[in-house]
Amino acid sequence: MPIQAYAAKAPKGRLEPFSYDPGALGPLEVEVKVTHCGICHSDQAMIDNDWRFTAYPLVPGHEVVGAIAAIGAGVRGLAVGQRVGIGWQCGSCGECEFCRAGHETFCDKERDTIVHHHGGFSERVRSDANFAIPLPDALDSAQAAPLLCAGTTVYTPMLHHGVTANTRAAVVGIGGLGHLAVQFLAKMGCEVTAISSTHDKDEEARGFGAAHFIATRGTDELKKAAGRFDFILNTVPADLPWDDYIAALRPFGKFVTVGVPDSDIKFGVFPVIGKERSLCGGRTGSPAEMATMFNFAARHGVQAKIEKFKMADINAAMDRVRTGKMRYRVVLEA
Repeated sequence: MPIQAYAAKAPKGRLEPFSYDPGALGPLEVEVKVTHCGICHSDQAMIDNDWRFTAYPLVPGHEVVGAIAAIGAGVRGLAVGQRVGIGWQCGSCGECEFCRAGHETFCDKERDTIVHHHGGFSERVRSDANFAIPLPDALDSAQAAPLLCAGTTVYTPMLHHGVTANTRAAVVGIGGLGHLAVQFLAKMGCEVTAISSTHDKDEEARGFGAAHFIATRGTDELKKAAGRFDFILNTVPADLPWDDYIAALRPFGKFVTVGVPDSDIKFGVFPVIGKERSLCGGRTGSPAEMATMFNFAARHGVQAKIEKFKMADINAAMDRVRTGKMRYRVVLEA
């Protein structure tokens, strides 16, 4: 049966009604009826071909929540009608050393939900069963959608780098990713510092759980924070004063960036060597890590601040994302 969706047919194009035939359901696949889908800046980047590998027509949407409508003959552990989420990745080889170790995100044959594959701005979407993550009953579907990209992108580095209640942590950028990162860290018991260009979001960041706030524009507050943090998570897609951030780390401290800056990152090497500091990258988590994140969010009440639009109003929703004025994620409802 054809799937009805919304697709971009050229770079920076408006989303138009689009129908496609997905073919026969694979033995290890599921088909999910979409009820909610978050909009991520990665969707915008793919629509605009910012990364130079978009294939058109493109059906965006990789923060998908819905109910399983069909399952392949070989699928076990999932059932028709079950509520699941599908994020950036929708498949992997299942056989390489990374897949066998539960690190499917590093599989060389990973399949991504909106890269040469049609995503969740549609009535239905397909995925390998392993990447359809069951959702806790306590987690609202609209709230779950942003966690499938924004949430896992900030939570997974906390797992990989051993963040604990004793970690002195900071989050750079209080936006779609940052406001979730502050909540996760605060619920872990960390003393969290929010970092932004001005103090405009000071009160709001403290509402998310930040104990301290640093403004970087026209102040020396960041320089005064030298040697303060064990873990700094950067969510800002822009160039930063890298030397000041490296200096803000304690010995063995880690600066993890999930934001992609405009230029190459450059910093003095001796402050890194002398204090054994590290610069690391971060990305979305594996199915098991995403399940852990969902359970943590459900238990501790981590919630995205969202704006809702109907799927039929997709272009108005995309326009809202392009303005950068949404607070802080946009979620489509079927």
